[in-house]
Amino acid sequence: MQSVFFTRRAALIAAAGGLLLASQPLVADRATAAEAARIVSIGGTVTEIIYALDGGARIAAVDTTSLYPPEAQEKPNIGYVRQISAEGVLSQKPDLIIAESGAGPVDSIAILKASGLPFVSIPSPPEIDAIPAKIRAVGEAIGRQSEAGALADKVASELTAIAAKNAAISGPRKKVLFALSLANGRVMAAGSQTSADAMIKLAGGENAVQSISGYKPLTDEAVIAAAPDVVLVMNGGGTHLTKEQAFALPALAATPAGRNGAFIAMDGLLLLGLGPRASEAAAELHAKLYNGHANP
Repeated sequence: MQSVFFTRRAALIAAAGGLLLASQPLVADRATAAEAARIVSIGGTVTEIIYALDGGARIAAVDTTSLYPPEAQEKPNIGYVRQISAEGVLSQKPDLIIAESGAGPVDSIAILKASGLPFVSIPSPPEIDAIPAKIRAVGEAIGRQSEAGALADKVASELTAIAAKNAAISGPRKKVLFALSLANGRVMAAGSQTSADAMIKLAGGENAVQSISGYKPLTDEAVIAAAPDVVLVMNGGGTHLTKEQAFALPALAATPAGRNGAFIAMDGLLLLGLGPRASEAAAELHAKLYNGHANP
């Protein structure tokens, strides 16, 4: 069975290579974008932006991270953003595919790019300053440049205001450890160059492990040395830490967060999506950090 699967996958990739040679540049020109009526949106933030630009009715299917607005969850689902099936996407008969950068796997994305269908990859760097450009890129992809420009300007203004407000806090900043998951007794934590790091800073906090880059498992010694005041996680999901799981770990229990039971859970897309609601997420996180709500 396994050999049949890989043979079929190899055939698809080979076919994709042939299509790529024959296809035109895979850019959604403005005419195509404006007329696209069956968009497959891959990535929760891309989907959120399309809805914010009043393009939700044009979405034919979404991935599993597309949870906002709630009506997005009623669309056909083509799988997890990093485990997309090219066949599943193409079965939706899209006339435009929009994906966040980092969508995968690589072979599936190669097939989609080689299919002859307009395919747009939206840059998604883990930086607050990149959010307005992300909104404009989606607007360009779906032919809503004017609406996207207005939304991008609004969001940029909101981000400037929340950053200035949170930068003016008095007293020491809360040290926050973002825990993505728990594996083999170790916390998978967010260092620099992550969405979590960007959001913690926007909210006026300090990343307790900003000396590392990306998401890395921490040793017990590293957790204790980080000395977080608060543990931050995403809501829901089988791999996400609960408060009980977090502070059952001796290393976390020994930190200021563990001793005070300081634990915050927030909606994952809101917290990490770096989309139109980023200022809302920062305001919520700031309130939980500094207004005594970090102990649910």
